[in-house]
Amino acid sequence: MKKIGLIFPGQGSQYVGMGQDLYEHFPVARQTFAEAQEALGFDLAAVCFSGPEEKLKLTAITQPAVLTVSVAMWRVIQSEEKVKPVGAAGHSLGEYGALVAAEALPFAQAVRLVHWRGKFMQEAVPVGEGAMAAIMNMSAAEVETLCAEAAQGEVLTPANYNSPGQIVIAGHRRAVERAVAMVAQKSGKKAIILPVSAPFHCPLMRPAGERLQEVLAQINFSDPTFPVLANAEADFYPGKEAIRELLVKQVDHPVRWEECMQKLLQIGVDMVWEVGPGKVLTGLLRRINREVPVANIEDKSSWEKAKAWLKIN
Repeated sequence: MKKIGLIFPGQGSQYVGMGQDLYEHFPVARQTFAEAQEALGFDLAAVCFSGPEEKLKLTAITQPAVLTVSVAMWRVIQSEEKVKPVGAAGHSLGEYGALVAAEALPFAQAVRLVHWRGKFMQEAVPVGEGAMAAIMNMSAAEVETLCAEAAQGEVLTPANYNSPGQIVIAGHRRAVERAVAMVAQKSGKKAIILPVSAPFHCPLMRPAGERLQEVLAQINFSDPTFPVLANAEADFYPGKEAIRELLVKQVDHPVRWEECMQKLLQIGVDMVWEVGPGKVLTGLLRRINREVPVANIEDKSSWEKAKAWLKIN
């Protein structure tokens, strides 16, 4: 039995048309979209397949959309191969996908949760007041110093420790713009303002975390059936008792993705599958570790390739 690690994508992996191939080829995927529609009260499949892109980019839509496509893909995998992962992680909202796959959280509750999570995050900071930027070719210590220098009394902190040489910062827009300008003066360094609707995973998100905590208080979690990593602590959940607290903490704390991936690889994996739309996490993992095979699985074609790998190995 091959040791498979799972990673679930977050915001930034979405694209118009995602999930449509799954919907057309697999009944279990159609059932997953039907469950999402019933839970949310609107036709999520129509937005995923046809857009418009502006609507799909709204975080209250993006989050349930990415989660639904990821869970649909995972259910297709399970319906055909009964894979038992050795561990899983998800980037930001992807952590909910990992918890659903590990049966710690029912899908219908998860898709409602991330819809509210997106709404709370968007409403925490008025549009235009926050921003995020990707910083390239700087160490964690250098980025942390950069944030301290550029903040000038405003909020500016690392938001995603994604991979060596790629760290995302978030905070007040003017502070982010100051940081980007400072990076532009450094030889060999690069900074790019990201097209996001809110400054995620920084202290400005605290009001969103407080509102999410009220919703999470109504959810009964189960112990994960396989190990799941928590973004905020870069460690495996000790049990269901910690899930609620760590999902709240995740909202206004940085995603420690590089550490999460190191932890996942340490438990021993033969391959890592990115389950869901896009190849963002596949690219990040290749920057973190080039030795472990990694593949994105998001449609019938990519799933056929993964199945072929299972049979050959």
